Amino acid sequence: MEESQVLIVGGGPAGLMAAEALSHCGVRVEICERMPSVGRKFLLAGRGGLNLTRQEPLELFLERFGPRRGQLEAALGSFGPDAVRDWVAGLGFQTFVGTSGRVFPQDMLAAPLLRAWVSRLRRTGVRFSTGHRMVGWEPDLTLHFETPSGPRRIRPQAAILAMGGGSWSRLGSDGAWAPLLAARGVGVSRLRPANCGFEVPWTPHFRERFAGAPVKSVAARLPEGEARQGEFVVTAFGVEGSLIYLFAAALRDEIERAGSARLLLDLVPGRDLQRLERELSAPRGSRSLAEHLRRRAGIQGVKAGLVRELLVPEDLARPDRLARSLKELPLLLLAPRPLDEAISTAGGVLFEELDEHLMLRAFPGLFCAGEMLDWEAPTGGYLLTACLATGRLAGQSAARWLKASR
Repeated sequence: MEESQVLIVGGGPAGLMAAEALSHCGVRVEICERMPSVGRKFLLAGRGGLNLTRQEPLELFLERFGPRRGQLEAALGSFGPDAVRDWVAGLGFQTFVGTSGRVFPQDMLAAPLLRAWVSRLRRTGVRFSTGHRMVGWEPDLTLHFETPSGPRRIRPQAAILAMGGGSWSRLGSDGAWAPLLAARGVGVSRLRPANCGFEVPWTPHFRERFAGAPVKSVAARLPEGEARQGEFVVTAFGVEGSLIYLFAAALRDEIERAGSARLLLDLVPGRDLQRLERELSAPRGSRSLAEHLRRRAGIQGVKAGLVRELLVPEDLARPDRLARSLKELPLLLLAPRPLDEAISTAGGVLFEELDEHLMLRAFPGLFCAGEMLDWEAPTGGYLLTACLATGRLAGQSAARWLKASR
């Protein structure tokens, strides 16, 4: 059986940041990654432009983490949006802030940043072992792996688990760690989809005509909630996209509770109800309803299709009811899409199982970080920042624990 100083299981952002924090403290580190290379989900997430973080006041940033804000506040307070930008600059890359407050590398690419990061870690002595899938562990921190060359057992002085959530299993995050921890008595909340699409009972005609169409310049809200503006995409199964993801947690929970959920769409967020009703009440003469909606309310294309799909004839016939419906178009959601399709995961290792340093209370020397912890947040840089911040905290905590244990 091999021995190692600190072993990190998982080569995503949390694991890599934990390794960086440990190497800065002079600790020998080995990263064991299931896939043939590290950072695969990081690379895919950055394919359309790597959203690193969000430039906004820390108080507002923390609010995006909902009920788990308190457990993440220390990590994010010491490694928040400004620190992420400084860290990227330290790797040799400039960043910029988009109009929505999202922060990107100047070239928008994930691959150059990841290469520079891994190269720096190698120079500090971090060892990478790919093709290593953890299949078991013992209370004395002996970890069991399946590797291309056969079984391998490693007993480190400390270990950090950063194996991701349960989505995008083809990239390594399959949630297979959950039963391994549960078998040792570690409390793990059920893994559920977060930042996911939802199923809508479209008619075949609407599905065939509009699947893939973006719905832009709209607002949405829950029946008792505040409206948020953005865009989403109609899919063959329902809806997905950034505006939907903002409400995904609440929609998912309502579907689990009641069997379905409603999202109210405002197709004309720039017009108030009274003005819209006046415009729609104007005589339309021989014009069709579709032409009347286009000329008076700017409703056309997929928006016009949604109106026809979701409203009954009585709503279409009366200008007052039509105006109100355009401001509160009810979209019925039946189910979230499967976990493996989700951008991220809700659920994971309960914070109650961890101390403030992210060490498992029942297993001294074993830390957890990243998306395998029980938290969730919307897209827009929040996910990556929290993975980096918790990885950094776990790495620093493991280094302190090693020092105190000597």
